[in-house]
Amino acid sequence: MAVFIGGDDAVPLARRRTTGARSGVKRDVPLVYFRAGQQSARRPDPRNHLSNLPYETIWRVQKLNTRRLASFLGVALATTWASIAVTVAIPSAAAEPCPDVEVIFARGTGEAPGVGGTGQAFVDSLRAQTGGKSVSVYAVNYPASDDFANSIAAGAGDASAHVQSTAANCPNTRMVLGGYSQGASVTDSITETMPPEVADHVAAVAVLGNPKSAYSTSLVGGPLPVISPLYAPKTIDLCVQDDPFCSEGGNWIAHGFYGFTGLTAKAAAFAAGRL
Repeated sequence: MAVFIGGDDAVPLARRRTTGARSGVKRDVPLVYFRAGQQSARRPDPRNHLSNLPYETIWRVQKLNTRRLASFLGVALATTWASIAVTVAIPSAAAEPCPDVEVIFARGTGEAPGVGGTGQAFVDSLRAQTGGKSVSVYAVNYPASDDFANSIAAGAGDASAHVQSTAANCPNTRMVLGGYSQGASVTDSITETMPPEVADHVAAVAVLGNPKSAYSTSLVGGPLPVISPLYAPKTIDLCVQDDPFCSEGGNWIAHGFYGFTGLTAKAAAFAAGRL
């Protein structure tokens, strides 16, 4: 799915009507319009298909150069699901009864702590397909910053510790490892470093927008982690067409379209089929 945005086109964000406190006369109240380098007042017409995208993403894609776009890796649709509560598992697997399924998910760069928008879409779809099994969620605790090498290492340390703790304390729990964007690199990394026996407790791995392009490699400043052969048969690795982080494409907006293109649901269906 390609979206073309003219450099000087204003993108409407919303429109509302208000009623005067005394007169009772309804009138349009302009809120926020974004143009290149300025704000004017107006909100978007929700019928405009672009209002499905966060306004900040659209404005920044118009204005920011490639280097600055890197810091927004993974944040394209974070605000789309801002109203959705994120369920985070208690860090100690032994503190609560062991669930049937536990999802360990790492968010993308710049997303707020939790599983992020793409992660939440994946979790919601998986829960709908698990046939009544109890599903808990652990959001990997890491910076998700644009200091990519150190951030990925921190995420891998937290994710690996939690997965190994769950395997030891809840041996019958089936785990699903997942990650979006930088979080996918976190997931790749732990499959390479965890003890081999842990793989027996992992039912599936789902990575979305997994960095592997030449551009992504340049951001990290070294080789990117890849899925271990031990986990490869139970892994689904999905990339939106022309996403420049997981392919050699050049559509920057594509990196935020995993929920809209149905790939989160496809990844969830794959994981559910292995539980």
